[in-house]
Amino acid sequence: MSASTDWRLRSQATYLKGVCFERAEWTPSEASDHEHCEFCWAKFADASLVQDALPGGYATADRYYWVCESCFDDFRTDFQWVCHAP
Repeated sequence: MSASTDWRLRSQATYLKGVCFERAEWTPSEASDHEHCEFCWAKFADASLVQDALPGGYATADRYYWVCESCFDDFRTDFQWVCHAP
């Protein structure tokens, strides 16, 4: 993956490099009824309410940051992510 030319990269390395992620199913919270992938902006939401929404992906333990499976696979090495089972 060429970091300099990928449209999905902005400044995520400043807050996501070396972060621990875990595989998680998305659920709504008091703060939000959806989330977005930090890279491609794919939407995590209730698939029965939002067309093409992702039911889950990779999230930080506090469920603040979400990354879809495709972006996780593409960037896990460059960002030195550690993944734990839920």
